[in-house]
Amino acid sequence: METTHPHTACDDASHRGDLYSAECPCRDILDLVASKWSALIIGRLEERAHRFGELRRAVPGITQKMLTQTLRGLEHDGLVDRTVLAHKRPPQVEYSLTDLGHTVTEPLAAMREWTERHLPDVRAARLRFDEPTPG
Repeated sequence: METTHPHTACDDASHRGDLYSAECPCRDILDLVASKWSALIIGRLEERAHRFGELRRAVPGITQKMLTQTLRGLEHDGLVDRTVLAHKRPPQVEYSLTDLGHTVTEPLAAMREWTERHLPDVRAARLRFDEPTPG
């Protein structure tokens, strides 16, 4: 019987990853998709395509640098498509979700919903945690 290295599946592009393997490259994808900025950008792009400036206004608090960096990561991983609108003067760039990008919208929407719904619970837990202990 042939034995295989436990990380072989992560090294083969045709196999599923293993998030609990420290060497698995799918952790990089999780880092990108599960980031605050990616979740917010994907949520906005789920609604419709946006130009860069529109996205920056639609995601308050994000810096130009972080928006650029996050969009590049999402484009690199095949979740976002960058289209140059050459017919516009000056030419403009528009960002939209790819088919793969649309597959992540439902799980991220669930996380955004959970976050908003449980904000009071988390705030209460933080207050309890931060209370000085007697004695």
